[in-house]
Amino acid sequence: MNRYTHLIWDFNGTLLDDVQVCIRSANRLLAAHGLPTVDSEDTYRAKFGFPIVDYYRRLGFDFEKAPYADLAVEWVAYYLEESGNAVLYPDVRDALEMGKRYGLSQLILSATEAGMLERQVSELGIRPYFDDVLGLGNIHAHSKEELGQLWRAQHPNARVLLIGDTDHAARVAETINADCVLLSRGHQSGQILEQCPALFVADSLHEVFDRLF
Repeated sequence: MNRYTHLIWDFNGTLLDDVQVCIRSANRLLAAHGLPTVDSEDTYRAKFGFPIVDYYRRLGFDFEKAPYADLAVEWVAYYLEESGNAVLYPDVRDALEMGKRYGLSQLILSATEAGMLERQVSELGIRPYFDDVLGLGNIHAHSKEELGQLWRAQHPNARVLLIGDTDHAARVAETINADCVLLSRGHQSGQILEQCPALFVADSLHEVFDRLF
């Protein structure tokens, strides 16, 4: 019997290689408001995190001068312009095929707005792999924990592995009683991820499947 019945994927930074897209989007937003831009992936990974409102504070935004809700709308506009350059990580299709081969029910759980997420997944040509694609109902990305809890309530007996790339993914996994593996190539540094309650931190999806299946 397989160790798991369900494989929950984070999207951005786990399946979609959009770190540079997010840096360019953030830098366009920062420049538009006269703030210093992010100078490297290392700087970005050190600042990024959930809730997103706190990430914006770490970038230097003053919400009395520019309300968070307005900044979120601006950032999404930049992201949509930039995201056509984002591609799947090279090992994603192999990993999704392996998940299918092992008979796992696969789904995406993301802080991305639901409509945007569905469009991205479909345009990337991977929608058929997933039984569910779950995104948030607005663009402000407060948390996906409640979304995960709602899913878990409908699947109380599922044996779940969650694969993500942030400390928030690890917290979601704890909330829904899932095992978690974190990828160090995404939106947060390996140093941050090593402090999280995960089975391990991996460099690639091939490593995840080699160690767990």
